[in-house]
Amino acid sequence: MVYTVRINDKEYDVEVERGKANIIKTTEVAAQSVPAPVIASAPVQAPTSSVKSAGGEAINSPMPGTISDIKVSQGTRVKKGEVLVILEAMKMENEILAPADGVVTQVFISKGASVSTGDALISIQ
Repeated sequence: MVYTVRINDKEYDVEVERGKANIIKTTEVAAQSVPAPVIASAPVQAPTSSVKSAGGEAINSPMPGTISDIKVSQGTRVKKGEVLVILEAMKMENEILAPADGVVTQVFISKGASVSTGDALISIQ
């Protein structure tokens, strides 16, 4: 079996047979501008969106899962770090915490609902 492998600015035609690889041909290729991979330097602290809804700042789901409990309702005053929602993902219960003090202006989800990464859960003002 012959494979073509590109590494940096070279293409290699490699023949693989019975667990052994032999380079058949090497070709120079013009450099392409490929964006460098983005590596996070620190974990994301609060899963909030940059867009503010009419009723406050949306708290988004950090991962796909199922809502197993909602600890607050509209109008509830919350403190930073208080548990808002319990999200079950990969057989683990994950607490979604308030990123700041405020008042819950909207609850977008219901108990038992399935959510995807980035879905709005609650908004706080």
